[in-house]
Formats: sequence, structure tokens, C-alpha cells
Amino acid sequence: MNVTEISEATGLGQANLSKHLKILTQAGILSRQPVGVSVYYEINDPLIFELCELVCDRLSDRIQQQAKEIQQLKTLHSS
Repeated sequence: MNVTEISEATGLGQANLSKHLKILTQAGILSRQPVGVSVYYEINDPLIFELCELVCDRLSDRIQQQAKEIQQLKTLHSS
């Protein structure tokens, strides 16, 4: 994907996004391939997808637990 495509997909501004892409490229997480006037970015290590899935699953579990706790507090408060 190029910067414009990533910007449209994420809703991030191109200037801010470009800074993040530069950092990720310097860290070796992304590779960058110029094609004509555009630059395309690609994730170098497929384990990044597993890491993202793990983080998202953990956050989802936390949110569900917090929702249960809030519901319990509401039930106690209304009693």
C-alpha cells in the first residue's frame, strides 16, 4: 500500500502517517519500494500479524471483563 491508501484506510493524516512509516521502516518492520512517483510499504515479518492478533485479543478480553465489572457495580448501586 502507498501512503495515500494507508491514510484512507486508517483515517490518519499523510504527514503524521509518513513519520510513523519512516520509524517502522527504520526499525525493519516495514520495507519500502518506490514505484514511479509513489512509495509502497509492506510488512517484512509475518509474525507482526500474530502479534497484532494477540494484542487485540487481550484488549478485547480486558474490555469484556471491565464491562462485566461495570454491570455488577450498576446492579449493586441500584439495589
